[in-house]
Amino acid sequence: MASSYVNKVAVSVTLGARKIESSFEFDAGECMGIWGPSGSGKTTILRVIAGLTRAQNSQIQISGQIWEDSVHKVHLPAWRRTVGVVFQEPSLLPHFSVQDNLTYAVKRSAQSTKASQALEKSIVNLLDLGQLLKRNVHQLSGGESQRVAIARALLTHPTILLLDEPLSAVDETKRKEFLPWLQRIREEFKISMIYVTHSQDEVMRLCDKVTILDKGLTKYSGALAELLAESSNHSLLSEEAAGVWLECNVVDIDSNWNLVKLGFKGGHLWIKDLNYSTGQKLRLRIKASDVSVATAKPTQNSIQNVLSATVKSIAVSAHPSEALLTCQCSGTRVLAKVTSRAVYQLGLRVGSEVWLLVKSVALVK
Repeated sequence: MASSYVNKVAVSVTLGARKIESSFEFDAGECMGIWGPSGSGKTTILRVIAGLTRAQNSQIQISGQIWEDSVHKVHLPAWRRTVGVVFQEPSLLPHFSVQDNLTYAVKRSAQSTKASQALEKSIVNLLDLGQLLKRNVHQLSGGESQRVAIARALLTHPTILLLDEPLSAVDETKRKEFLPWLQRIREEFKISMIYVTHSQDEVMRLCDKVTILDKGLTKYSGALAELLAESSNHSLLSEEAAGVWLECNVVDIDSNWNLVKLGFKGGHLWIKDLNYSTGQKLRLRIKASDVSVATAKPTQNSIQNVLSATVKSIAVSAHPSEALLTCQCSGTRVLAKVTSRAVYQLGLRVGSEVWLLVKSVALVK
């Protein structure tokens, strides 16, 4: 479903006394996160993109097609926009079975019956819905209902999938189980997605780029990796969020110790083997709080992951007793949170050559 187009959104809408303004771009096949507290305008922007709310000023271009252009008086009605929408509540047809809900979506699709049936089979397998097909909607859990809602949205052959806090009604345990389903959709279909949430963790796990809203205004918009890697941006995030995501490939498997070696631009890392295969791509997170710093290469310690790096910046953390170091490992930035006293005792400064010690257990898929 992916293409080479750039999706562009610029929205300015006034609702009563509240004004919402935001603009962002992301490539076809990427997931753009819209994150912010309740009332910041996230859902309104999503509704404007879907054509359900009319903005006073807007320019929306999805997969090369102009959906909105206030300057040139272009407004594509909602029913003509090739968009799949999943709201907080699944909005399934209540008196239908799961299969009937999916069949209804297939009938609405403009694609051929054969193509739609093939897609339905693929989605049912991908989201593990086979055992649910005969159930009535009221027999489904919150997580199961959302999986069906996403499947139904995909069956309309959308060019973009809009998700409005789809996990808000799912408990924490089920939420962690559900996120891999969304990751599978990204990997399998390469479809453009906009994911609205107030959960930083969901943004970290799923999105390529992020727009942060507060009181209707954009505080940041850009690549997630850059947001995390720049210490100056961390005032926008919680302390726990400080860290980086790495795109890695499995380059070696050590069956003797049940470990796999991951390669990335800044070196390599070892993590425990969870039936990975050579060449497999993994997205891993390293929290700044799980990185220690040494000025000499350690030779006798239990930590397996040691990276050579250069200190690029040192910033005071939220509490003055802590400092946040931005370090460069070849072409990759890694953050380390240490005490301010450690910075003084080690004589750390911009340009210092250091060794970063990363525990394998700190690497999360």
